[in-house]
Amino acid sequence: MNENIALRSALDKNLRSAVTTAFLMLPESFSEEDLFIEIAGLSYSGDFRMVVGEDKTKVLNIVKPNIAHFRELYGNILQENPQVVYKIQQGRLEIDKSPEGQFTQLMTLPKTLQRQINHIMDPPGKNRDVEETLLQVAHDPDCGEVVRLGLSAIVRPSSMKQSTKGIFTAGMKKSVVYSSLKLHKMWKGWLRKTS
Repeated sequence: MNENIALRSALDKNLRSAVTTAFLMLPESFSEEDLFIEIAGLSYSGDFRMVVGEDKTKVLNIVKPNIAHFRELYGNILQENPQVVYKIQQGRLEIDKSPEGQFTQLMTLPKTLQRQINHIMDPPGKNRDVEETLLQVAHDPDCGEVVRLGLSAIVRPSSMKQSTKGIFTAGMKKSVVYSSLKLHKMWKGWLRKTS
């Protein structure tokens, strides 16, 4: 029973972190679909396979048929968040993009992401603390891009490890066949998008 409570708490914290991270990368006003696409894309941020080998519409294909599920999953979090105006009927949201609002959001990000942002923004020799760096980022017009860079730096190494493990686990021949199929699928998705 206690494990279920701990697990539920961790899952809730993860959902809230995903929302906050997405808020930082979105403009002041956006649709539910924009938010859900940003959230679903978090785990692909920095994944080199999204550049070569994956259908570019993969995240959109995950979100579009599942909008109702995303609403169910994130609805309460959005309604309870004091920094967002959630216009449920219109499917629109407005977020506080002031430096103070962004600083509040940055301070609630997972510590790993905060440290990564600090690493990106803190020039060698300065050794500022994380809070000081996040305050600077909150005032930066490119705050969302800095968050995206931090996220990419976290995702990239694990995606590289997964790909490498896949080659060794499946073998070179199967990996080449699989990669060829992925490239073909990516090409078809690109053709669909341009026509």
